[in-house]
Order: sequence, then C-alpha cells, then structure tokens
Amino acid sequence: MTFCLTTTITKPEKDIKVENAVILLHGYGGDGKDINILTLSWKRFLPNTIFLSPDGHEKCEINPSGFQWFDLTSGNSKYILEQSKKAELKLKEFIEEVKNEYNLDNSQICLVGFSQGCMMALNLGLINNENFNCIVGFSGKVIDEEDLKKRKNSSTKTLLIHGDSDEVVSPTFLLEAKDFLIRNNVDVETKLIKNCGHQIPVEASSYALNYIKNNLNVK
Repeated sequence: MTFCLTTTITKPEKDIKVENAVILLHGYGGDGKDINILTLSWKRFLPNTIFLSPDGHEKCEINPSGFQWFDLTSGNSKYILEQSKKAELKLKEFIEEVKNEYNLDNSQICLVGFSQGCMMALNLGLINNENFNCIVGFSGKVIDEEDLKKRKNSSTKTLLIHGDSDEVVSPTFLLEAKDFLIRNNVDVETKLIKNCGHQIPVEASSYALNYIKNNLNVK
C-alpha cells in the first residue's frame, strides 16, 4: 500500500494481527522519522498496534530538509487557519487510507501529535463525525477556538502534556486548551512536566503510553 503521505511505519511482530493504529504527527520542520522514535519504547507494550508517522504534505519554509503541516512564516492567524485546513484534508485522506488498509474504524485509532502535530491532532479528533479512540498532544495548542467550536462534531477523549519551561509554545496554551475542551464537553486530562522545554522527555512518553494502553484496553 502506498499512502498519500510518505510514512514511516512500525509494524507488529511477524504474524501478529493489527488490531489498532497509532498515527503520530511531527512538529514544524520535523518528519515522520523524528516522532516515530517514540515507538521504540511503545511497541512492546502495544503488540497488536501499527504505528504510522507521516511526513507533512509541504516542505518546511524555514527548514527545507523537514516538513510542515502549515506555514508559520506569516504571523497572520487567518492565513494559518486556512493553511491548517488544507493539511486537515490531506490527513483525513491519509486516515481513510489507513482504515481501509488495516480494516480499522475510528475507535481503534489513536492520534498523537507534537507541537504543530498536536494542533492538527486536536482539530482532526474533534471535527470528525465519529470519535477516535483518543488524542495525545505534546506541547501544542488549539489553533483557533472559535473556528473549532463551530466545526466540532465529536468529543474524542484527550490527554495534553506540556513542559513547564517550554520556550516555543508557552505552557499557558495547555491551560487554554484544557479550558476550551472542558467547555465543549471533551473528557480531557493534562500533565505538566517540570523543568521541561519544547520536547518529549521519557516521563512524558511513559505517561502517554499508559494513557493509550488504558484507552485501547491493552493489558
């Protein structure tokens, strides 16, 4: 199967049936290989799970060796929102391809994202007509609360993790996103990691893994 986005894939061990999928969305200027590193420690605890980490659909404006889900060279919020919606369409196509290829439905799919990827995961998880299994967002925020509120069709349960010393995406955005999700009837958990910048430390990775395991009912 060739997906619409170039994808780094970590499959279950040989002969183990795929029962779940975790889709991991990288941050601005990164790629699927970057965020797929999480699967090195996750895969043995999620044996029936396939991990798919697509590259963004655009080359990054600032780092041409990496990719982006939307352009951040302009500070224009309207432009950013428009560009993020283009990425949504491509990612929705990608998710449908994954569902068809592995015979999965939304309840068997977890959306995970870091930074810009977290922003995309939040939108995708809430505008779909059917809940996904869960969303895990690292170091992100809601792109546009008013727009997302209007387009919200589902209430995928969500875990947001953020470093308290994040110098790229302020941890205040964690509180704002939590407030938004609560007000819009989404089951949300949050975790603030002490002395952590714009990254995914072992503590955050372990916390996210346990959340995913619980939601996928993996023993």
